[in-house]
Amino acid sequence: MAQVRQDYEKFVQRDTVVIAIGPEDRETFQRYWEQQDMPFIGLADPDHAVAGLYDQEVKLLKFGRIPAQMVVDKTGTLKFVHYARSMSDIPENEEILDLLDQLNI
Repeated sequence: MAQVRQDYEKFVQRDTVVIAIGPEDRETFQRYWEQQDMPFIGLADPDHAVAGLYDQEVKLLKFGRIPAQMVVDKTGTLKFVHYARSMSDIPENEEILDLLDQLNI
């Protein structure tokens, strides 16, 4: 999430809404969001209801959810999905920004 925060304005310039969904309860998630001064939407999902809709993997031995990045266009169509293999397997912002440019969304 910190990586997205660094380039957040580049996402905004592409008319993109960024939403981060986390496994914490609402209070914990809100506290983190405020402490980190996150400029985009954060959604607490402690019961994994939203994660389950998108088949995001939960591994208790790997400290919770495995990261996933998705791009949904303005019609609601899923255009890109990356399910990470570990916490460090996250696409660089430039990869997602390039995809947004190609999709022209």
